[in-house]
Amino acid sequence: MGAIRELPGLHVTLDELVAVPPDSEDAPRRFVYFLTIHNDSSETVTIKGRKWVVAESNGQTLVVEGDGVVGEFPRLEPGEEFSYNSSHAITSDAVANGSLLGLTDAGEAVVAALPEFEMRWS
Repeated sequence: MGAIRELPGLHVTLDELVAVPPDSEDAPRRFVYFLTIHNDSSETVTIKGRKWVVAESNGQTLVVEGDGVVGEFPRLEPGEEFSYNSSHAITSDAVANGSLLGLTDAGEAVVAALPEFEMRWS
């Protein structure tokens, strides 16, 4: 695999962020997020992995890396999209950001930034 490049038109949107009420006062806060991967490029892309960085206001940082998204490796032809949801459990307010790694049908590694979002318990 060569250099990783940004692929114009491959992008991710945060569709919704939901704070889930904790079961008890000392339980971690959990946020469910709904994302859509849009392939508005002219190339077919298969999502191979992701990396999230969650920085909490208490100084803790969680890095989540793995294959695919939610156990899948979506293959997106031009004009297609893939929606999914997942969650993070945190102990203080946090900011999350990251990226998705894809592979074009031509074998080129591409990246798409995940939108940065705040998880705050109000």
